Amino acid sequence: MALLIFILIFSLLIFVHELGHFLAAKKSGIYVEEFGFGLPPRIWGKKIGETLYSINALPIGGFVKMYGEDGETGGEKRKVGNEIKGREFYSKPIWKRVIVILAGVTMNLLLAIVSFTIVYYILGIPTPTNKVQVVDVEKDSPAESVGIKAGDTIVSLAGEKVTTNKALAKIATAKAGEKVELEVKREDDPCQSKVLGGMTSEKESSLLNENSFCRNGELVFLITPRKLSPEKAVTQGPLGVIISDSEFSKNYPVWQIPFLGAKEGFVESIAWGENVLKALGSMVFGIFVKGQVPKDISGPVGIYQITKEAAKSGIVAILSLLGILSVNLAIMNVLPLPALDGGRLVFLGYEAIFKKKS
Repeated sequence: MALLIFILIFSLLIFVHELGHFLAAKKSGIYVEEFGFGLPPRIWGKKIGETLYSINALPIGGFVKMYGEDGETGGEKRKVGNEIKGREFYSKPIWKRVIVILAGVTMNLLLAIVSFTIVYYILGIPTPTNKVQVVDVEKDSPAESVGIKAGDTIVSLAGEKVTTNKALAKIATAKAGEKVELEVKREDDPCQSKVLGGMTSEKESSLLNENSFCRNGELVFLITPRKLSPEKAVTQGPLGVIISDSEFSKNYPVWQIPFLGAKEGFVESIAWGENVLKALGSMVFGIFVKGQVPKDISGPVGIYQITKEAAKSGIVAILSLLGILSVNLAIMNVLPLPALDGGRLVFLGYEAIFKKKS
């Protein structure tokens, strides 16, 4: 099942990307020779109008074959009819070719938005709670070492009140390497019960252990946020906690939920896009400054392992993974590398500046 889901996700990502190129090419008047699902060899094909639609043996993604895509001297050498002349990819204005190239990326971004929209439609709309709750604690992190637990509500850090994730992250980053106080509320708060041989732990500065104490009935931890290298800062935090400052709510009119879900889906896509860009920056830093590739980069095997875990968690996890991968594919495709859409845009930029085809 995990392998099937893995194939379906990759097929959908690539097929939607190529569908974007296909629709934009048709709209731009470019002669499209073939639009195929899967990769050759072809097992079935039917010509509808001027385009051959095909189903191919390898069920991974798809492709679109535009006449003149490889330039005036590239591609298949053959005579073309009058109905094709002037409709070659290379003969179209630069702005139209840019639209065709970017259409694939645009479709991947739309797929991500749709995926996250469905997720929020199922779970509910994130609603601010004005409090920061610990969802999980990373192993061997500063938070674990002092005794922070999932379910704790963080009240303040270094004497500053926190009500949002961003506020906590900002303070923790600024205080990295310093021992500071972290005040929390806990459901089974030891500062609200009698401990230590009957001594009331509400007493001012009653010590619980070397890293925590009670003060005015509140539980306080002494914690040192860790300093992180640029590549680790992408996937880890100074405290080592997964936090949430919102809860999922369905207390909205039914007709509003799809629109609110689409809004949150768009925001989620942008957020993941920022994460991908940070990860790329981290990778470049690691390669050119440290001379090494960051260890947390995953290839197809790593993505398959993530897909296996998502498959165990259900449709919401699968849709979330689809959205994340779709954003990744969109951003990776605009990198200025020859084999990618971004590389083709570089050549079009050269043509626009020097008024000649590269």
